[in-house]
Amino acid sequence: MIYFDNAATTRPYDEVLRTYQEVATKIFGNPSSLHHLGSNATRILEASRKQVADLLGVSYHEIFFTSGGTESDNWALKGVAFEKERYGRHIIVSDIEHPAIKESAKWLSEHGFLVDYAPVDSRGFVDVAALAELITPETILVSVMAVNNEVGSIQPIKAISEVLDDKPTVTFHVDAVQAIGKIPVSWYLTSRVDLASFSSHKFHGVRGVGILYKKEGKRLAPLLTGGGQEHHLRSTTENVAGIAASARALRMVFDKEEIALAKISKMKQVLLQALGEFDGVHLFSGNQDFAPNIITFGLKGVRGEVIVHAFEEHDIYVSTTSACSSKAGRPAGTLMAMGVPQKEAQTAIRISLDDDNDMSQVEQFLTIFKHIYTKTQKVRK
Repeated sequence: MIYFDNAATTRPYDEVLRTYQEVATKIFGNPSSLHHLGSNATRILEASRKQVADLLGVSYHEIFFTSGGTESDNWALKGVAFEKERYGRHIIVSDIEHPAIKESAKWLSEHGFLVDYAPVDSRGFVDVAALAELITPETILVSVMAVNNEVGSIQPIKAISEVLDDKPTVTFHVDAVQAIGKIPVSWYLTSRVDLASFSSHKFHGVRGVGILYKKEGKRLAPLLTGGGQEHHLRSTTENVAGIAASARALRMVFDKEEIALAKISKMKQVLLQALGEFDGVHLFSGNQDFAPNIITFGLKGVRGEVIVHAFEEHDIYVSTTSACSSKAGRPAGTLMAMGVPQKEAQTAIRISLDDDNDMSQVEQFLTIFKHIYTKTQKVRK
């Protein structure tokens, strides 16, 4: 099997699964319980929080655990909106955000908030000047992803941070779900970033665990109320085993980041060069200013799902665009925002690499692609 769909989800490391099993089996107490089983669970929970904070270079008190990236994104947008609505009701998000952001923004627009969408250029990068023009005295939140999940464009977070430097009343949120282990932490956690979202299963952790970084002193309304967990901001019994496993996954990813990125980048270069030699192949992703693991391309006249299933017959797994959009049968929203015609956007295929992959898999992929290319020749005429 060749798995080239790592932007959708990654395989949990064996060590991560062992951590999960050990904690779930031996330290199964509720952290809110007063007895020693609860105390042991609290100790693991807080040790995991400190490890995550140390790895991200932030304070222990700035890390909050959620059920995943979607919850973290929802909490960031809705939590800020309802906490700050007395000061303004204007929100800006980019036009290429993940559905967790875009649908949250849409929901807020249906509940009295004004949402503007910052445009992107033809390569999928946010137009910083256009975003700056959207800011008004009523603006309370700007949300921009660090790495686009569909084409891999690395967004100008530092430039946006500079725009917001003299606007302390505007909360800046970054969806960093696709950034862990792909670009330096300093890129997406600038001193101006107030909130950032992460998801464990994107960096070889387990599903059902997310992280929200909240800069100390920033206020956020809770989405979940109840028992008062996570400093009364996110009530529900914590998934201690999943959190401990996620902390270990994050450490492992950072420990091997330099070597892994060199390997992944080399594979991407080979794929980009090889795919670019085929007539009728449109490369939507580039090398410079793009994440090292994502390549999105299209084969003229052939819908993306046809290619996905053709590869699947050879036990090779890729996707059309994001996992959320592909199953719904929607063309890549990022490509549409980039000005790509819908018919062309519907041809999109996304390869997303990991250091679990190797050059022999790249060669096998290209061999099978040549076969599919020939097989679809009549369709493309």
